[in-house]
Amino acid sequence: MMEKLLDIAGVGGTVVLVLLLALSVISIGIILERFVYFRRRRIDAVALAGDVLARLAAGDLCALMQRLRPLRAVEAEVLRDALAWYDAGPEAFTEILKKGLADRRRQIESGLVFLGTLGNNAPFVGLFGTVLGIIVAFRELSSAAASVAGGTGNMNNVMSGIAEALVSTAVGILVAVPAVIFFNIFQKKTVVIEDNIGALGNAVCAQMTREARGRGEVVAPVVGGSAPTARDVPPGYPGITVEAEA
Repeated sequence: MMEKLLDIAGVGGTVVLVLLLALSVISIGIILERFVYFRRRRIDAVALAGDVLARLAAGDLCALMQRLRPLRAVEAEVLRDALAWYDAGPEAFTEILKKGLADRRRQIESGLVFLGTLGNNAPFVGLFGTVLGIIVAFRELSSAAASVAGGTGNMNNVMSGIAEALVSTAVGILVAVPAVIFFNIFQKKTVVIEDNIGALGNAVCAQMTREARGRGEVVAPVVGGSAPTARDVPPGYPGITVEAEA
């Protein structure tokens, strides 16, 4: 039974290395895809907010919708959907804004769970491979102790086995570091997008309130507070912590 376990340990170190290399290839693919995704959807939210307020103040909602239609940014897409409910008032506008953000959350955060999980666990996978390698090295050491004539050659095998075992830990750390770095970068970008959507929504609601008061209407407060922000980060993600506003 013990011999079978030792044989499995001898093969397991190689399997762990192959697994880590495969995971690194997947993580690189996700990193490149997320980089292209966020780069193509960059937008100057401050300039967009100024443009939105200027067109709404001029009463040119149709022109504003035309302005937002070709933009690929998530903020523009969510705002365009919510502006279709502009005439229904601030409460309906805010609810559609929240719905638009919720509908796109999976798209925005695609791949981040994998990067976060890999960054947390790749070193442990590498350490497991190291443990298996050291087990094999100790088996070689026992063989060296039992054979005086072949002791030198077997001791060399022991040293090389330990060196190979440590490679697994090094590869695990090497796989984990870029995964954690880019997880934090992309998570921060999702927070910025959600904050931009919240800021744009608040600006539009303020304009709605101004117009309603200009018509002498009584404006009721929006149920559930202001437009959504990024302060509610999904739990279970490592790397960054976003503090809730007081």
